[in-house]
Amino acid sequence: MIEANGLTKRYGSRNVVDGMSFTVQPGKITGFLGPNGAGKSTTMRMVVGLDRPTGGTVTVNGRRYAQHRAPLAEVGVLLDAKAVHGGRSAREHLVALATTHGIGRRRVDEVVELTGLTSVARVRAGKFSLGMGQRLGIAAALLGDPQTLILDEPVNGLDPEGVLWVRTLLRGLAAEGRTVFLSSHLMSEMALTADHLIVVGRGQVIADAPVDEIVSRVRTSTVRVRTPDAARLAALLSREAGVELASTGADLLDVTGSTAPAIATLAAGAGIVLYELAPVQASLEDAYMQLTEHAVEYRATPPDAPTATSTSTSGAHR
Repeated sequence: MIEANGLTKRYGSRNVVDGMSFTVQPGKITGFLGPNGAGKSTTMRMVVGLDRPTGGTVTVNGRRYAQHRAPLAEVGVLLDAKAVHGGRSAREHLVALATTHGIGRRRVDEVVELTGLTSVARVRAGKFSLGMGQRLGIAAALLGDPQTLILDEPVNGLDPEGVLWVRTLLRGLAAEGRTVFLSSHLMSEMALTADHLIVVGRGQVIADAPVDEIVSRVRTSTVRVRTPDAARLAALLSREAGVELASTGADLLDVTGSTAPAIATLAAGAGIVLYELAPVQASLEDAYMQLTEHAVEYRATPPDAPTATSTSTSGAHR
């Protein structure tokens, strides 16, 4: 279990993490989401003692990370898969970690096999692809057979088979009663993997709830219509004030700004047959975008926005 109470980290005059309180429960996968700059990485670093909090506390299994006599046996951590000496082989890297905790070579061999590294165990880590580096990082996190796992972007660089393997692995570990704390920017994968979500923005917790509950909060006003006469129905709907249409297939329309009863009435009056008429279900991505729309620090310039060279520079860049 991971418990944070009023966790704060200040750099200069800015609170990167601003009074966060949350609990990551055992027996489930908890996703950690937020825009770039939201404080996710800093929070994870404070959990494992790499950064010292300015205020508040955070414990793992009832103790601060530094108080555990054998941290690898308590907490498995993957924060940066590149944090490996490039001149060492995968097995040498794992043996070096194991030696610090009195972990036997048999366990090293077990995690090598578990993570699919057997054929490259004696290859220097510096020659690994991004995906193989991730597998080595996961192997290191699993080395001490810990009760708690903290993983930052663990599927980054993995192929579809590798992504499925990680998902299955984490679900199995959670089913054993272990605590799994997982950060990722891949909403589709998080929707398939996580049971619970902690969403942060500008250093504060925005949402802390089961995945289904967070998705159910999304406001949606889009109705999907399937009809063999999509063009004629679209023409009729386009005359309605505030209605927006999107063609998603030869006989499919997504209608925003109207309701299913109103569309059904309009279609019946025109003799248009409807095969399907249903609200579009919100996705985790929809929910995430709504939750964080006012918490994004770094926004890209829209493609059609004027650039600095196409506008007056009078008084600029002073």
